[in-house]
Amino acid sequence: MTEKKIPYKIYLEECEMPQVWYNLRADMQNKPAPLLDPQTKQPMTVKELSNVFCEELAKQELDDQTRFIPIPQEIQEFYKMFRPSPLMRAYRLEEKLQTPAKIYYKFEGNNTSGSHKLNSALAQAYYAKQQGLKGVTTETGAGQWGTALSMACSYFDLDCKVYMVKVSYEQKPFRREVMRTYGASVVPSPSTETEVGRKILAEHPGTTGSLGCAISEAVEKAVTTEGYRYVLGSVLNQVLLHQSIIGLETKAALDKYGIKADIIIGCAGGGSNLGGLIAPFMGEKLRKEADYRIIAVEPASCPSFTRGIYAYDYCDTGKVCPLSKMYTLGSGFIPAPNHAGGLRYHGMSSTLSQLYHDGYMEAVAVPQTTIFESAELFCRTEGILPAPESSHAIHVAIQEALKCKEQNDAKTIVFGLTGTGYFDMYAYEKFHNGKMEDYIPTEEELQASFAKIPKI
Repeated sequence: MTEKKIPYKIYLEECEMPQVWYNLRADMQNKPAPLLDPQTKQPMTVKELSNVFCEELAKQELDDQTRFIPIPQEIQEFYKMFRPSPLMRAYRLEEKLQTPAKIYYKFEGNNTSGSHKLNSALAQAYYAKQQGLKGVTTETGAGQWGTALSMACSYFDLDCKVYMVKVSYEQKPFRREVMRTYGASVVPSPSTETEVGRKILAEHPGTTGSLGCAISEAVEKAVTTEGYRYVLGSVLNQVLLHQSIIGLETKAALDKYGIKADIIIGCAGGGSNLGGLIAPFMGEKLRKEADYRIIAVEPASCPSFTRGIYAYDYCDTGKVCPLSKMYTLGSGFIPAPNHAGGLRYHGMSSTLSQLYHDGYMEAVAVPQTTIFESAELFCRTEGILPAPESSHAIHVAIQEALKCKEQNDAKTIVFGLTGTGYFDMYAYEKFHNGKMEDYIPTEEELQASFAKIPKI
């Protein structure tokens, strides 16, 4: 098909915005392994999960058969505030690199949360309101998810309690204040508010925290407070389902102009952005309708895909959540306090882990100083200051474009620009002042963490 003239920004019409979410698991021959009860080690049921999650979300979590799930009309109306989001051609970056590659990025930062997280936050808050709950609890790393959930809870008149990883709470005070502006209460984790928080502080004095720690606190708060449930911004199947709107829009925009992607790249922490972006493309790959090279990019300081093991592990440090079969560094692994706070999770989505294990996608780990170099280049050419998380995908997109230059190969590269970095200036300052360090865990550290993974 002849490629049409491509504008700088490709917007879909409002009527073209997806009205369904796509459940990638329905097309997987090897389904993700079931969640296990932390006590009995038996597969979790909807009823059991409903003690922690909203009932409808528990159903979505365990549904691996329904291919398309309608997006409720009220959620669609809120989506219209910022969706469809633009798919953009990086003409100036291409020119700077002198590459024959065509580079596109799906920009999810055009809302106050500054990221893709609002796609799932609105859905989860909606189902909490429909169930008649008073409020929800959650954790947040860099703060994008906490901000998005605070916004969603404000829209649906729900209370919102956020446990923010301590290092991010200190590094990103303005992100914290945006959450409070929307009415959320924000606590640095680990804290003395919960039993599990006090236990973690006793075992790891002075810890900078982790997403695993914050999850434990948020879950404890939810199950011990009447009228509350816990919601999560990544990792879970339900979240990848809601984020599939990213990939559905991306594919619709490419199809509109007769463009076939060759390489699709996303940053990977727990899997929400990556899973959402690749969903319809991976579906085609699974159904043998098309082929794509799909690359997950993670930080070298928290390399669950590239250096983790595929095993059942606890989803949180306090071991109160279900066990998930995933690529993991161990629930007790405390990552270095790097600046891509949203990628500091010890494990990976069970759906993406199964796909990676089956060879449908690749993974690469990169150090943070390297990704900030690419972030700066992208900012200077494309005019958007990217979040540190997004910059992992930017870096590998640049590297792939340079390979195309060496090979004189005009491949089409698509990556996810998950959000903006305007609340990450502390990190940019450290980079510019030459004070940013790269920390890569040693094999001894990883083996010590692996040894604590349950034998299931």
